[in-house]
Amino acid sequence: MNSTPPTPLSYKDAGVDIDAGDALVDRIKPLAKKTMREGVLAGIGGFGALFEVPKRYKEPVLVSGTDGVGTKLKLAFEWNMHDTVGIDLVAMSVNDVLVQGAEPLFFLDYFACGKLDVDTAAAVVGGIARGCEQSGCALIGGETAEMPGMYPAGEYDLAGFAVGAVEKSRILTGRDVTPGDVVLGLASAGVHSNGFSLVRKVIERAGADLPVTLDGQPFRQAVMAPTRLYVKPVLAALARHPIKALAHITGGGLLENIPRVLPEGTAAHLKKGSWPQSELFAWLQKVACIDDLEMNRTFNNGIGMVVVIGADQAAACAATLRAEGETVHEIGLIAPLGAGAAVVVD
Repeated sequence: MNSTPPTPLSYKDAGVDIDAGDALVDRIKPLAKKTMREGVLAGIGGFGALFEVPKRYKEPVLVSGTDGVGTKLKLAFEWNMHDTVGIDLVAMSVNDVLVQGAEPLFFLDYFACGKLDVDTAAAVVGGIARGCEQSGCALIGGETAEMPGMYPAGEYDLAGFAVGAVEKSRILTGRDVTPGDVVLGLASAGVHSNGFSLVRKVIERAGADLPVTLDGQPFRQAVMAPTRLYVKPVLAALARHPIKALAHITGGGLLENIPRVLPEGTAAHLKKGSWPQSELFAWLQKVACIDDLEMNRTFNNGIGMVVVIGADQAAACAATLRAEGETVHEIGLIAPLGAGAAVVVD
């Protein structure tokens, strides 16, 4: 008795579209090309990307960082806003590398989904390329993983990896921070990429009673504003001024990130009201019914990067940062630790 042979199964039948992946690579290549810089020997397309540390470094130390975008992606899916989360991805890593005093050199991304939508993925990677271009680092590789059954339809996950370099003698450790030093705060662009589990709860609580605009932007654009890239302005300030420490204000807010760069026995005393609270943060605080303490340990609350510098250099450093496009506030002073917390806002 003859039996009908089974129908051949392809990878596409299993849910993985190689042609779509190839189409995405073709879309990515010109975007990545715009980010090329000195040191790139081989980028997109090979099994591994090659990068030569620029010869101007005498004793280069490599600094690496990795991060994601977190639950901000849930709003990107819901609101179909995919063109800026790639900037968030880059910023979360390059700003961390910058805190060590390092210049970001190159970046790699990981994009994972259940079914590849080329237009969505290209929008995300377009944001990644813009973030790299704006921070002066090369997008030299990455991975696009199509994994049927692993992610719900229309959803994806992102991870990013940055490598930078700093002269060994110029690594920022915070060891030279002393009482009397000034704390400068660089304004954030909004929530950035931390605290979105609470942001989503606030939006859920508000229901249909959402603001039309916040801080001069449509509501959704204000909420999804990408993480600010501080790289070029801060590198310019580092080249001209003896900055002692930098802190990227991410998860844990001002209260938990500043102590990470302070030496033992010191604290940061921040002056309440020394920087403005945006309409966005005011709205979040009001609807969530949370106090100032919770705001300052959940969100950046308006300050995305902190600079610690000697009092005699603070004004000049602030002027440089402003000339480079940053909004700068003098938000406090370093003091002896005493019996209180490592960061006090009063």
